[in-house]
Amino acid sequence: MDMHYGSGVLDEALERLHTSGPERLGRLTNHAPMVVEALASRGQSGAVHRWLDLYETKLEEFPASVAPVTEADWRTALGDPRRAADWIAYFSRELADQPWGHLLAVWWSRLLPGIYGGSTHPVIRVGHTVRTLIEGGESPPRLTELAHGLGYWAARHRPVSPIAKLPGTADAGQALAAVPPIGDPRGGFPDRLARVDRLPAWAAEVTDPDEAQRKLAELVRAATHRYATHGHGEETMLVHAATAPNAVLRTLPALPRTLWVPSLHAAWTASAAVTAMYVTQAPIPYTTPFRITADEVLERALAHGDEHVIKLTDTAMDVNDEQAFAAALRAVELTAPVHWSGPVTRRGSVPA
Repeated sequence: MDMHYGSGVLDEALERLHTSGPERLGRLTNHAPMVVEALASRGQSGAVHRWLDLYETKLEEFPASVAPVTEADWRTALGDPRRAADWIAYFSRELADQPWGHLLAVWWSRLLPGIYGGSTHPVIRVGHTVRTLIEGGESPPRLTELAHGLGYWAARHRPVSPIAKLPGTADAGQALAAVPPIGDPRGGFPDRLARVDRLPAWAAEVTDPDEAQRKLAELVRAATHRYATHGHGEETMLVHAATAPNAVLRTLPALPRTLWVPSLHAAWTASAAVTAMYVTQAPIPYTTPFRITADEVLERALAHGDEHVIKLTDTAMDVNDEQAFAAALRAVELTAPVHWSGPVTRRGSVPA
């Protein structure tokens, strides 16, 4: 078991959060479960509850149930955001009767076509949970968190219309650079997503699971690097071009190898679609003005406090190179900070 998960703080935080719904104001995602997992996994458990104290005003009560979801009629409830509580209850019941890995494998293939729903936040939430289960082991709050993540995904499940395939490239970075912007960049995520109709066919020829894993890691690295120079196009939404495929990458070890190739293809389409929706044709060169370590990047992100900055930094630490750290620092610069009530220490914990 990873020592970072052993203190019990993550489980306490998850229990605290499971009385809240997956969204607020009918459309905005509750990011707290993802952030507290990121902090705990990076050895920053001391900051978890203080960060939650700041985020608490963004939490809403758990939604009301409509009707139970069953194995016989789940298709009629798929993609219905009013059924979030019903879906969470369904997965909670299922997890009480079978291993989490088996349930994940069955539902991953069912949910993958709707990876775009909820602005890709549901798959990101699942990816954080799976990392905890793999590296930290099982506990009741962690299994409940998986039920919440899968339930949110099922409720917000949203496929896309067929997308025309443009000529691709061998390099993920070049493929992202070749993504054409949507014709009308107005509206929110669902409106823009409906206008994504053509994307480069990157990695379409991949059929080997191991190659799919390597390509997915390449995509995460390229999308993270790209944020450093293109994040100003939309500092919040473009984070998901990196964090969504990274959630898929983190989940691969818990999935049957037969699902790795379709996972790559779905992750690419999601990352490229986000790029198309918020692309800017005027990159701004950006590099770190000084050499910086992963711990120092995390320190700056935690001092900043924004949920998307912390999650992008978490992904940048997975990539673990200078340009990825530059992307995290760029997010710090572009995004309005959350103000802590006290100073952040060198290790990122916030003193009482």
